[in-house]
Amino acid sequence: MTENELSNKIIGCAIKVHTALGPGLLESAYQECLYYTLQQEGLDVVKQKPMPLIFEEVKLDCGYRIDILVENKVVIEIKSVDSLNDVHLAQTLTYLKLGDFKLGLLINFNVTLLKNGIRRVANGI
Repeated sequence: MTENELSNKIIGCAIKVHTALGPGLLESAYQECLYYTLQQEGLDVVKQKPMPLIFEEVKLDCGYRIDILVENKVVIEIKSVDSLNDVHLAQTLTYLKLGDFKLGLLINFNVTLLKNGIRRVANGI
């Protein structure tokens, strides 16, 4: 499956979770429910994937964690905030660069209509 095909499936699962739970919960609740839903779809999913930071000969092993990684291709960064801002976007871009991934989805579940809380973040697509 391509990154774009995966993103369509992921967004469908996120909408299912948001429809059932609504806004106002902690990020961890949405993460667990989305993780479960993606697994039910038969996708290879890893939550809290460690992302090492390597600079020349310096390696920091546990500085960063991707909320959910799908099929080792698409990064999902989950938020439950009043509004997404540039720091959230920068965080998602950093994960894409560190892992050499092409596509990320920044999803804010703290919105009335989930499509207003989704941002596609591309790294070379």
